[in-house]
Amino acid sequence: MAAVVRPEAPETIDGARSAIDRVDAALATLLERRAGLAGRIQRLKPVGGFRGRDMERERRLVAAMARRAPSLGAGLLAPIMNAVIEAGLRLSEETRDGEDRR
Repeated sequence: MAAVVRPEAPETIDGARSAIDRVDAALATLLERRAGLAGRIQRLKPVGGFRGRDMERERRLVAAMARRAPSLGAGLLAPIMNAVIEAGLRLSEETRDGEDRR
């Protein structure tokens, strides 16, 4: 993970694209891990899925992320995290009880 988060200043387009590819690979791994953990939460909640969303927690999550990524800020992070959360919820519904319904 350290190689992905350390600052880089590629000198070429190919170098910059390679750096983006490394970040995207890490993002894919992290997003899959996050979706799995979110799915576990859905199974533990008394009311799961879209009906069980905690919008206040999601706002706090975005605010905390904005502190770590101030150049993006809450305004840009909110729709990104909404998409991540909704994708995780859809995956959880499709794979309920370990059965892949896709």
